[in-house]
Amino acid sequence: MQLILKPYILKLKHTFTISRESRDEQPSLIVQLREDGFSGYGEATSNPYYNVSIKGMMRDLEQIEPLIADSSGMPPEEFWEKMASQLPNNKFALCALDLAYNDLYARKEGKKLYELWDYDIDNNPLSDYTIGIDTIEKMVSKMEEMPWPIYKIKLGSDRDIEIVKELRKHTDAVFRVDANCGWTADETIANAIALKELGVEFIEQPLPADDWEGHKKVFENSVLPIIADESCQVEADVEKCYQYFHGVNVKLTKCGGLTPARRMLVQARQLGMKTMVGCMTESTVGISAIAHLLPLLDYVDMDGALLLGEDIATGVSLEDGKVIYSDLNGTGVTLTA
Repeated sequence: MQLILKPYILKLKHTFTISRESRDEQPSLIVQLREDGFSGYGEATSNPYYNVSIKGMMRDLEQIEPLIADSSGMPPEEFWEKMASQLPNNKFALCALDLAYNDLYARKEGKKLYELWDYDIDNNPLSDYTIGIDTIEKMVSKMEEMPWPIYKIKLGSDRDIEIVKELRKHTDAVFRVDANCGWTADETIANAIALKELGVEFIEQPLPADDWEGHKKVFENSVLPIIADESCQVEADVEKCYQYFHGVNVKLTKCGGLTPARRMLVQARQLGMKTMVGCMTESTVGISAIAHLLPLLDYVDMDGALLLGEDIATGVSLEDGKVIYSDLNGTGVTLTA
């Protein structure tokens, strides 16, 4: 099994701003695994918040290239365990590798990934479309440019309620808000009252990740559900978030791929928590992998490729929030750049 690493710089359609950063481009690493005429693809982006770089991911993957080459044919769960032991401090690289292996494995089996897992896609949730922090005028123009049934609005400024009030004047779409750790507990409790009246469905990660006292206060007093993101990174965090959040947003890059994500989502459902998967600003390679988890989800944020000025792959697509699967097996991806 051959490992091929392909770094890219993904140009964004618009400057993307959240509470802690702005960017116009996104470095990303595509991992390709090739064997017997088949190829599987995975992706992970760089992320300064988690101290992840393309160079670091490539270095760590190249160091275990002989092990990868000798690991063909094993079930994806076994492959993940073997690779996780070699990449204990680089979940992003592990994610890209796990996605590629799951894709390759399913293609060799002649099945789409959701078929391999025996998932029913008849009741998939719709994806939201993210509106980054900007001037109100530009946020409105982004909504007008992309009419959508559900918007996730990035907040964390000193005029958050004003922003949502103004956006509400321009659409009847469902709103979700993501403060990216930008609020206090008291702000969240107060904001939730106003946001509920404005048709907001839930609030994602309003407090800093480690403010567990604040999370508990918000959980017990918020009139809107609270979904963990930065507070739920790896498998052990699901149980930790129980009774502190109403649901969890599982990111493939943070937990190490599809294999642990599936376990996290099952565990969250067993605990009675809402389930969500979110994306980074990534290409259709990463987004196509997320699509196969939809039957396990209440909510999904898989708009990353729609935020790009130019994509590097084809695979699943989104039409008014609905996922359209590729005709190809595996995750359905083909690189175009």
